[in-house]
Amino acid sequence: MLKVRIEMENEKQTARKLDMNDYYELTFTFAPADSDAADYLAALLADAGFESFVQDENDPGSKMTAYVPAPLYNAEAVEEAVGELPFDTKVSHSCELVPGQDWNSEWEKHYFKPIVIEGRVVVHSSFHTDVPEAEYDILIDPRMAFGTGHHPTTTLMLRSILDTDIEGRNVTDMGTGTAILAILAAMRGAASVTGIEIDPAAADNAVDNVALNLPGCPDAVRIIRGDASALPDIPKADIFLANINRNIITADVKAYAEAMKDGAQLTVSGFYVEDRPVVAAAAEAAGLVRVAADEIDNWSSMTFKKQA
Repeated sequence: MLKVRIEMENEKQTARKLDMNDYYELTFTFAPADSDAADYLAALLADAGFESFVQDENDPGSKMTAYVPAPLYNAEAVEEAVGELPFDTKVSHSCELVPGQDWNSEWEKHYFKPIVIEGRVVVHSSFHTDVPEAEYDILIDPRMAFGTGHHPTTTLMLRSILDTDIEGRNVTDMGTGTAILAILAAMRGAASVTGIEIDPAAADNAVDNVALNLPGCPDAVRIIRGDASALPDIPKADIFLANINRNIITADVKAYAEAMKDGAQLTVSGFYVEDRPVVAAAAEAAGLVRVAADEIDNWSSMTFKKQA
């Protein structure tokens, strides 16, 4: 009887460890402060499953907090990422398990502030009271999902949507996160928008954010929980968006191209300017032609067109 009780308790603990709403919070300290090192480390950690990164606003480059779903945390991968940094700064870090909680409250207290992009889009949360007016008002309650407009890659993707003729087009948003890109595409008149997200908690968050922003249009954005393997089951895209990271983009870009109509546009971000040749080579091998690129603080976006 005691043995059975112990086994049941072990099963409960294992289930707890696999809860995708639990996160590990890692705080990295850079001495001396180095914003480029922090950004580079964030890119490496994103490849290891980390989802959100916050730098110290008062002393940029001195400290960065990073979050990874508890089941995806790999201490060896973190050590390898730190060891790969080509910067003359000493990096130390601490790690703490953060049980599943009200992530909106955490963002309100610590991180998320309203942001205006290109003077046309304002992104804010339900707890904000002093919100600037803009052509597109997007309400995001982020929990732990990535994409509030504060990170340069999200801003780059929003810029691309603003500069693209979306009306009447089919849009696919790969790795939709908070669904901020999908929501803006719907607001700009897309005929259909599909957001695909592999993380169950983020996918649920995306559904909630779509309901907040498009209450009268329940079918304006469809959220699918999955990865690139879900692409054959959705309408082919006129506009394909992927704000993920270099490794996933280069691995899956052939699947993206196959899920696009002839002449369709692909915009990707989540990598550095120096990564452009690698991303471009993978895209060109998939039959895509580079047509544009943009950057903020050494983070890059690139836009490609599928040849007819």
